[in-house]
Amino acid sequence: MRAWKLLGLAGILAGVATGAAVARDERVRRHYDAGEIRERLHKRHDEAVARETPTAPGDQG
Repeated sequence: MRAWKLLGLAGILAGVATGAAVARDERVRRHYDAGEIRERLHKRHDEAVARETPTAPGDQG
């Protein structure tokens, strides 16, 4: 019976820790205004496209 109590306590602690992490991330995310988020997304998109664009064999340099 004691094992079940410990397992339940571990589950509760995991839930609390997850909730705290989500709340922290939400506070950080809400710190940006819409313009900053848009700029960051465009920058990340441009970087991703640049990584996926293959270069021609003679273009290294």
